[in-house]
Amino acid sequence: MDPVSLQKEAMDMRTGKCREPALGSALSCIVLAIAAKDALAQVQTSGRDEALAGDTEVVHQVVVTAQRQSQFLQDVPMAVTALTASDLAARQINNALDLQFSVPNVNFTKAQFDGATFTIRGVGDLCTGISCDPATAIHVNDMPLLQPRIFETEFFDLQRVEVLRGPQGTLYGRNATAGVVNFVTARPSFDKRHGSIQAEAGDYDTRRVTGMLNLPINEAIGLRLAGTYLKRDGYTKNLFDNSRIDGRDLAALRATLRIRSGASTTLDLIASYFREDDNRSRFTRHLCARDEVGIMGCRPDRLGFDTPNFHGNVGGVLASREFLAIASGGNPMIAGLGLSSVYGPDPFYGGQPPVENLREVRADMAPSYQVENAHLILRLEQKIGEKYALTVTGGYVRDRSDQRADFNMTPVNPLTDNPGLRNFAALASAPGSAFPGGVNPFTLAAQALFPNGLAGGLCTSEPNRQHTGVFGGHVNSCSPRGAEFEVFRDKFTQRTVEAHLDSKLDGPWNFLLGAVYLDYVRDNDYLVNLFALDYAGGVLGALTSLGRRAAGDLSFPNVFIAPSYYDAELAELTLDSHGVFGEAYYDVSKTLKLTAGLRYSSDEKRQRQRALLLSVPVPFGTGDAFQSPYAGSFDADATQPGAQPFADQRTRSNALTGRLVADYRPRPGSLYFASYARGYKAGGMNPAAQVEFEAATEFRKEVLDAVELGAKNTLLGGKLNLGASVFAMRYKDLQISRLLARTVVNDNADADIHGAELESVLVPARGFRLNLSASFLKTRLKDLPLIDPRDPSAGRSDVVVIKDIGSGSNCAVIPAAGGSGAGANALVSRVNAALGLREPVALPGTSTTGAFSMCDALRAAGGAQYTVSNGVEVNIAGNELPLSPRFKLSAGAEYSFRLANGMSLVPRIDAHYTGKTFSTAFNKPLDRIKGYATVNAQLELSGRGKSWFVRAYAQNLNGSDAATGRWSSTQAAGSYTNVFLLEPRRFGLVLGLQL
Repeated sequence: MDPVSLQKEAMDMRTGKCREPALGSALSCIVLAIAAKDALAQVQTSGRDEALAGDTEVVHQVVVTAQRQSQFLQDVPMAVTALTASDLAARQINNALDLQFSVPNVNFTKAQFDGATFTIRGVGDLCTGISCDPATAIHVNDMPLLQPRIFETEFFDLQRVEVLRGPQGTLYGRNATAGVVNFVTARPSFDKRHGSIQAEAGDYDTRRVTGMLNLPINEAIGLRLAGTYLKRDGYTKNLFDNSRIDGRDLAALRATLRIRSGASTTLDLIASYFREDDNRSRFTRHLCARDEVGIMGCRPDRLGFDTPNFHGNVGGVLASREFLAIASGGNPMIAGLGLSSVYGPDPFYGGQPPVENLREVRADMAPSYQVENAHLILRLEQKIGEKYALTVTGGYVRDRSDQRADFNMTPVNPLTDNPGLRNFAALASAPGSAFPGGVNPFTLAAQALFPNGLAGGLCTSEPNRQHTGVFGGHVNSCSPRGAEFEVFRDKFTQRTVEAHLDSKLDGPWNFLLGAVYLDYVRDNDYLVNLFALDYAGGVLGALTSLGRRAAGDLSFPNVFIAPSYYDAELAELTLDSHGVFGEAYYDVSKTLKLTAGLRYSSDEKRQRQRALLLSVPVPFGTGDAFQSPYAGSFDADATQPGAQPFADQRTRSNALTGRLVADYRPRPGSLYFASYARGYKAGGMNPAAQVEFEAATEFRKEVLDAVELGAKNTLLGGKLNLGASVFAMRYKDLQISRLLARTVVNDNADADIHGAELESVLVPARGFRLNLSASFLKTRLKDLPLIDPRDPSAGRSDVVVIKDIGSGSNCAVIPAAGGSGAGANALVSRVNAALGLREPVALPGTSTTGAFSMCDALRAAGGAQYTVSNGVEVNIAGNELPLSPRFKLSAGAEYSFRLANGMSLVPRIDAHYTGKTFSTAFNKPLDRIKGYATVNAQLELSGRGKSWFVRAYAQNLNGSDAATGRWSSTQAAGSYTNVFLLEPRRFGLVLGLQL
C-alpha cells in the first residue's frame, strides 16, 4: 500500500472521520493520520523538512518498503531500522561508518583492499576472497550491488536508509544471511520547482558542497538532479615528509527522471556517477611487535608499533645471500650479491624510535586511491487493474579502481652503498669474454635496475599484465632507497533484472511472486612491488643464463625471471545467479496474519586465476613474459595434470530457503510477531595452492536458520515507539578465512548465535525528542581445527617453525607421536648444515624454536618420523565470532527552542558505545579490539520553514582513536596487522538554503 492509501485508510482529513472503525479510539485515528501525513510529506518532498523536529507531540511514523510494499515501520513484522533524510542529518550520519552507531547489533568496518563489511547480529564477511559473496546484501533502490562503494561513498539526497536484520531472500533479489541495507534515493516531485544547497567547512581543511534541484517538466515528467563534492586533508600525518595522507577528493552526481502515465504507470530512470582521486589509505597503519630473528617478521604474541623484520618477508629472503648461495650451488661470488644476510642486521630497522601515535606514520611513499563508478537503474511500477501491481527493476554497474600504498610503512635506508649492489655493479661491468659464450649475463639486468649507475637511483617495476616490469621498460620510480609498495587494481561490471508481482485482493489471501537474474564479471590484480624482488629477478635470470651456457648451451639468451613482483592475478571471475521467490499472506482474522515465503537460488561461478612471482625465464626484449619460449614450464594449478597457464575453477551452489511469520495485532499500535527464516550464501573457489598446503579447492555454501520473537508498540498516546526482539540462529558451514603462504583460503564451520535488541523513540514534551537503542549478542563457534598462521607451532615446544627462504612462507616441522622437539631441531640442523644455513634458535613470542630453511628439503628428509606442513591445528570451538561485540548502546537527545520570526534553535547530542570484540576467530589477546565510545554534538539555527539553517557540529567529541576492525597480512609479508580506525575528533560549520 502506498503512502497516499495509508493516509486515506487512516482518516479523511477534510471530514475528520476515521475511514476504518477498527482503528479504535479517536486519539489512535488522529495519531495515525498525523503520522501518515508526515510519511506522505517525506515521500512527496523527498526528505525535505516541512516542520520543525517535535512540532507534534507524537513520534513521527516512517513509511518503509522493507516488505516490498509501503508500510509504517511499526507495522512491519521484522527487525528493521529506518532512518529518514532528517534522521541522517540530525544524527550526523554522512557515510556507512556513521550509520552503525544508530542501528542495534550492526557493526561496520573497512576491510582489506577496497572491501568493507556490515556485520549484523554476528554475521559478517568472514569469507575473504574474490569468489566470496557478501553476507549483508547492499541494495540501492531495491537493486542488489555485489561490489558497492559503501566505504568510499558519502550519503546525499537520500529519502531513507532501511536496515533489515536477519536472513532475507523471499522478498529481495539476492539471498543474504546477515540482512539487507537498502539505500532509497529521493525521487522527483511534480508540485513545484525547488532545490537546496549546503556548504560545509571544518578542520582538516574540510570543504563539502551538497545540492539538489527538483525540476517538474510537466504534470507527468519530473527531473531531480543531486550531487556532492568533498575535499579535505588527511587524518594521518606522515612524519617522513611532514605531509598529511588519507585525505579525500571525491564527487558524486545523480540524475533521476520520473515519468507517470496516469495513476497506473510510474517509470524511474536513475543514473549515478562517482569518482575519487586522492591519497586515501586502505588502512590507517600497520601494527607489529618486531620479531628480532626474522622467522615470522612480527611476533605472534602481541602487537606493537614496530616495522616487520625485513627478513620475514618474501623480498628479504629471495634477495638474501643465503638464498642466492643455495640457488648458485654455493658459489661465493653469487652469494656476495645478496642485499643482506638473513642472520645479519635488518636493513629496515634504522634505529629510529617507533611511531606510537596511531594517526602518525613514517612512510616514503604516499598512498593513492583512484575509483570510478557508474550505475544505471530503470524501474517500472505498473498497476494491473485494481488487484495487481508489477514492479520491474533493471540495472547496470561499471566500476574501476587503482589503489596503491607503501608496503612496509617505513623509509628504507639508502641502498646505493649496499655491498651486494656494489658487487653486482662491478660484475655487470666485467668484459663478456670472462663468461661462457662471451656474453656477460648481468649487464642488461644492471642497466634496467640502475640505468644511471648506483648514484642515479634504483628502479622498481611498474606492474603490468605483460609481467615484464622494469626489465621491459615499465618503471615506477628510481630512488636511492628503491621502492616498496602494493597495488590493487580492480574492474567489474554487473547486470541485474528483477520482477515481482504483488496482489491486493479483497479476500484473506494475497501473494508476491518474483524472479531475479544477476550477471557479474570481474578481474583484478593484487601486486606487491619491492626493489628486492626486482633485484632477485635480475640476479636469478643472469644466474640461469650463466648456468645454461656453462652446461654447453651457448645459444641460451640473457634472461630475467618474471614477473619480478608478486601478482595474484584474477583474469576473470563470472557469476550467473538466478532466483525465484515468493510469499503468500493469509489473514486469519483482523488481528492475526500468517506469512509463508519460499525461494530457490542457483549460483554458478567460474574463476581463472594464478599467483605469479619469479615464475618464468624471459629473454630480454620479449614484449610479454608468457610469450617466452620457456613459459610452458609454468603451472598455475598443481592439482591438475599437465602445465596450466591458469587455474580454471568452477562451482555451483543452489538452495531452497524460506520464512514463516505470524504477526498478531491485538489493538491499534501493538504488533507481536514470531518468525523462522533460512538464509543462504553461495559457496566459492579458493585460490589454487601448492598440493602440500592441503587446502580445499572449494568452500561450501552457508546455510543459516534463524528464529525471532518481537514486539512493536506505540504507547503514551503516540509519544513512545518501542520495539524489542530476541533471536537465535544456527549457522551451518559458515565460511571463514585463514591465511596460507601468500594467499587466503576459506574453510567451513558451524556456529550458534543468540541475542536481543531494543529500539525506542520518545517525545516526552513538545519539542523534546529522545532515542535509545541497545543490543546484546552472544556467538559461539563449533568444532573447527585451524592453523593459526601467526603461530604455526600452536604453542608446542617440540615443533620447529621454518621461514622458507625460497618463498617467504612459513611451515612447521612436527614430530610424529612419541617424537620430541630435540629430534625436530636435530633434523633441521642436519638439513640446514647441508644447505649452508644455521641451526634453529628460540622464536620470540613462543615456547618453540625457529629457523630459516627450505620446507621441501625438510619434507624430503623427514620421512615418516616428521610432518612438514603449514603448522599445528588448534580447535577454535567455543570462540566468539569476529566483530561481534556483546553489547552496543546508543542514545540521542534534542530540544527545539522556538524563537522570534518563526526561527528555531535545536541543540542535539548523540552518544554511542560498542563493547569489546575480536578481530579473528582465534580470539587471542592480540586479537582483542577494545570497546569504545563516541559522542557527537551539534547546534542548529534555522529560519521559518527551515528555508535556511546554520549548523555547528562536533564529531567524535571525546577523541576516540578506537579500531573498528583489523586485518592480518600473510606470512610472506611479515604477518603485520592492518588497523582501521574511527575518524578523529572534528569540528565544522554547515550553511543550508532552500531554493
